[in-house]
Amino acid sequence: MYLHTLYPFKEERKSRKRAGRGSGSGLGCTAGRGNKGQNARSGGGVPAGFEGGQMPLQRRLPKRGFKNFLFRSRYSAVNISDLTRVFTGKSDIRLEDIYAFGLAGNGSPVKVLGKGEAEAFTVEAHRFSARAREKIEKAGGRAVALEEPEERVPGFNRFKTSAKKNKG
Repeated sequence: MYLHTLYPFKEERKSRKRAGRGSGSGLGCTAGRGNKGQNARSGGGVPAGFEGGQMPLQRRLPKRGFKNFLFRSRYSAVNISDLTRVFTGKSDIRLEDIYAFGLAGNGSPVKVLGKGEAEAFTVEAHRFSARAREKIEKAGGRAVALEEPEERVPGFNRFKTSAKKNKG
């Protein structure tokens, strides 16, 4: 199979309309833009969301919530099954080894998850899930966390405002 033998053949394909190429083309003169007005001008038109001077919908609606997508930290997830598959017979798995074998993006923080069966090895990563840590230690290995997870107090919300005091 070659490109020139594909169907429909080049002669049978309809050519596109070329605007502003003379009156015989069907799109000459004003080139399908109509007569005068903002949309007929070069660079004309209105920006997305413009409602003719009326307050746009995205500005009329209330803004709610907290947007953290710019500052969130994304961890590369590595399962125990991946570690046992790649590092068979190795007792010490360092972070550089995980990067070198392509299990995580180079330089990105790594979190080890608990899918799969663990062997007795020492794993070095930024974080571990509770199940992964449990499986590794149960198999006789060691989980070395490079960063400690934040202590979370159940029921505490630092963004929640305090209760209003009663006037009396």
